[in-house]
Amino acid sequence: MAQQPTKLPIKIIAGADSYGCNLKDSLVSQLRSLNIEVVDLGTDKYYSIGEQIGRHVSQAANNNPNPAVETRGLVACGTGVGVAIFANKFPGVYAATCVNPDEARNARSINNCNVLAVSGMNTTPEVASDVLKAFLETPFKSPCPASGSNPWPDEIDQFLDNSVLEMKKIGALENGEKGESGGCNLCSLVKGREFKDVDIMPGGSISIVRESPTAAFVRFTAGSVEPAHHHTFGHDLVVLKGSKRVWNLSKGEKYDLGVGDYLFTPAGDVHRVKYFEDTEFFIKWEGQWDLLLDEDHAAANAAIDKEMEN
Repeated sequence: MAQQPTKLPIKIIAGADSYGCNLKDSLVSQLRSLNIEVVDLGTDKYYSIGEQIGRHVSQAANNNPNPAVETRGLVACGTGVGVAIFANKFPGVYAATCVNPDEARNARSINNCNVLAVSGMNTTPEVASDVLKAFLETPFKSPCPASGSNPWPDEIDQFLDNSVLEMKKIGALENGEKGESGGCNLCSLVKGREFKDVDIMPGGSISIVRESPTAAFVRFTAGSVEPAHHHTFGHDLVVLKGSKRVWNLSKGEKYDLGVGDYLFTPAGDVHRVKYFEDTEFFIKWEGQWDLLLDEDHAAANAAIDKEMEN
């Protein structure tokens, strides 16, 4: 039997890139007129807003088994496709791009969709309003266009329940849900390697696995700070564990990074880092490893404390 509509109040995490911001603003106004709580992350560049929405919804879905509020996401870009792809990188996130109300009803009924992605270039505010309404009002496993507006047969009803349970396991690297491969291949490579302290970075240690171009695994303990510094060569990094914030002082930008996130920092860009948890990441320099400090730890901590207060 199809379940009844959720009785939990809904909270929406919303955001858009520059191609979807006007449509997002219109839908946020609609949500607030319905007295639905909205956290509007505003406008960010391209894929990153999809990643931010995905992380927020994933954390809400996975960190609290008995929530008082159901957290969903709303994200808009030019097509609605790219942001949905990035949001879906997170466990417990089921993002769908919907261009009409029937697609939203199907996505909610069949996939328990919890992030609605919309197209700022191809969907009018009027149609998007109807899409949002269907997204809000359609319960999981309810009659929908795909079911001919009839209740799902018992065997399909059971399949839908099981599919959601299976989807929750995809991407999960914690609590023993690692599968036959043992989880992340990069994480497996770091096991057993010897880490050496980085003298000028308290709390940091490194295991270099290749030199010039350089590849390494790096660890920092929770609360550690990297003062503003730069490198002769650009570098790519992927976070394997924990979370951090990177301020690119040269560009006036900041990035919150968690497990699976990627960041490229160009050669010469001055950046400062704060670690919120014990964190590990894989990093690759385009040349040899070097690190040139642009401030001391006291100045870095003072700057970060001021930033966090604001």
